[in-house]
Amino acid sequence: MDPLPDPAPLASKLRNTLVRYHGIADGEWRVAKKTKDATVWRKPSEEFSGYLYKAQGVVEDVTNRIVDHIRPGPFRLDWDSLMTSMDIMETFEENCCVMRYTTAGQLWNIIAPREFVDFSYTTSYEDGLLTCGVSLDYGEVRPNFVRGFNHPCGWFCVPLKDCPTHSLLTGYIQTELRGMLPQSAVDTAMSSTLANFYSDLKKALKT
Repeated sequence: MDPLPDPAPLASKLRNTLVRYHGIADGEWRVAKKTKDATVWRKPSEEFSGYLYKAQGVVEDVTNRIVDHIRPGPFRLDWDSLMTSMDIMETFEENCCVMRYTTAGQLWNIIAPREFVDFSYTTSYEDGLLTCGVSLDYGEVRPNFVRGFNHPCGWFCVPLKDCPTHSLLTGYIQTELRGMLPQSAVDTAMSSTLANFYSDLKKALKT
């Protein structure tokens, strides 16, 4: 188990990585799934042998409220059907923490429940916010869970120029689920999970 890293350089590196992903040309992405709430694209990840996913959709709410529902905190467990528990293990400052969370089994439990320990950081970006994270090798792995690993991930949320009460939400996700899994099952689950994330989030914001 590694000691906790110094949060400031890690936060800075993480933000720069996400901003770089945000600048990847449209032509490099391939559509993986399209629903009324979101479009999901993918491209080979530079970090591991799987894919970097990009998801994007318009959400009818203001930026701060949307990000409050996504980042670590009490809202997330209320609406995210995939997340089954979440604990804040360390808090560095208001916008920076280490959290441990667990996810439910997927695809009729072909993908067993997973546990993640992530460094999470929320910062301003243009007129909106970026909330991002990366997994750490920290804390004991609990029994009955496989420890997954999130390579740099994040959500950009910015108000629409012509309609500031609506926001454009763009996510970049590259999750290494680990364990003995067929890659095709992982790819199917990732695309569907990201599309469902938008529909679940929209329902939560309306309540």
